[in-house]
Amino acid sequence: MKRFCQTLHLKEDLELIRQYTEIHRQIWPEIKAGIREVGILDMEIYIHGNTLFMIVETTDAFDWVKDNQRLAALPGQAEWEAYVSRFQQASASATSAEKWQLMERIFKL
Repeated sequence: MKRFCQTLHLKEDLELIRQYTEIHRQIWPEIKAGIREVGILDMEIYIHGNTLFMIVETTDAFDWVKDNQRLAALPGQAEWEAYVSRFQQASASATSAEKWQLMERIFKL
């Protein structure tokens, strides 16, 4: 299994942050299906203020670039990205892979 960690910043607006949190409690079914289809086994998003932290666990065969491109082309994904972009500090035209910045692990126990 592979693990990827990413970060993204939301707009500094308490109401938008509340809405973003709420919509992630009811993610569209086709988004969940697409995530699983490309080899993502588990995904968690944490929030602190307007900073998001995501942990993605994948199959060993998962290729970060190729499989994220494949995910972006699946049904509903472009619509979801357009919908959530209004909450995010990143450009509305940025892909998910461009918005979510991969983090480098600097410590492991």
